[in-house]
Amino acid sequence: MKRGKQMKQKSNWQLLLGAAFLMATSAIGPGFLVQTTVFTQSLLASFGFVILISILLDIGAQLNVWRIIAVSERKAQDIANTLLPGLGYFIALLVMIGGFAFNIGNVGGAGLGLNVIFGGLSPQAGAAISGAIAISIFLVKEAGKAMDRFALIAGFVMVALTVYVAIVSSPPVGEAVVKTFVPDKIDIAAIVTLVGGTVGGYITFAGGHRLLDAGVKGEKAIGEVNKSAVSAIGIASIMRIFLFLAALGVIASGVTLDPGNPPASVFKHAAGNIGYKIFGIVMWSAAVTSIVGAAYTSVSFIRSFHPKLEKYGNLLIVVFILLSTIIFIQVGNPVKLLVFVGALNGLILPITLGVMLVAAYNKNIVGSYKHPLWMTLVGAVISIGMAVMGVMAFLKL
Repeated sequence: MKRGKQMKQKSNWQLLLGAAFLMATSAIGPGFLVQTTVFTQSLLASFGFVILISILLDIGAQLNVWRIIAVSERKAQDIANTLLPGLGYFIALLVMIGGFAFNIGNVGGAGLGLNVIFGGLSPQAGAAISGAIAISIFLVKEAGKAMDRFALIAGFVMVALTVYVAIVSSPPVGEAVVKTFVPDKIDIAAIVTLVGGTVGGYITFAGGHRLLDAGVKGEKAIGEVNKSAVSAIGIASIMRIFLFLAALGVIASGVTLDPGNPPASVFKHAAGNIGYKIFGIVMWSAAVTSIVGAAYTSVSFIRSFHPKLEKYGNLLIVVFILLSTIIFIQVGNPVKLLVFVGALNGLILPITLGVMLVAAYNKNIVGSYKHPLWMTLVGAVISIGMAVMGVMAFLKL
């Protein structure tokens, strides 16, 4: 009896951690690596303040979203459709467009990662191999468990390697800590980009929908959902902080980063050719886990619309990845599109978070559940603040 309980607790913990890593690794993609390095270059140690504010906003948004999904026992699009018929379809369309565009970039990043690791392999060939690996995860019998395990292992590898590079780059940690609380300058666009890239668009729903699919739902699961949600932001934030420190250490030494590939410059200058190969591994891990997360979550937004979509959900994910890979190989990396969609993700968050907050007070959706007032207020401030900052950032494009 005791052994059975221990096995169940272990299985549950692995599931919660798997959902956390799925969300975190969905956020940590090629764009994450480039944005963090570029903003460190422009803001220097003051970028620590941007990271701090974005972490607080991320946690507030994610706790609200995951909690309401769990309590309602419905996916985001179904919650939205219950509130206002057709709203769920609109949100699903926005998420699918953003997820697909980002996935083309993720495929390109995976191809670049293998190109760096193996040298003679072209980015297109690397993209094809990476797409095939991502697809294989959804062809196995227990695709959910395979996805969780893959996200966990790849996530651990890229965080550990980035920590190593951050240490050898010898960053000015003291200055970074001071400027995190007393910055020389504040960049609104950087905050919007970081929040949009961490919990914007499809990303914040990755773990929430995964937990729901795995049966972690209802008021009784709130404690577990909270732990998983905060863990997910924590994992992504650890990666962001150490990448920031690695870049700061290299820049502080007087090195000018290669504008064509800023994060590769950081790894190479910090740890030589070994560092460059480490960058390839980190880039590939970040990109291929983002391919998996983007495909799974984007498709999860349409699966509940029809029984056949639910039945053939894994096949839809395979098609999603296959099309993303083919488009990258044929067209290349649509940089301008990715910048546009990055800003769009920042604008999607206020809509989806706002819908969730209204849903939290609809008895047809949450039943007798009482959403904490402080969480509603925090969510409302984030939603309104991101809407205003998102429009400001979007108009600058």
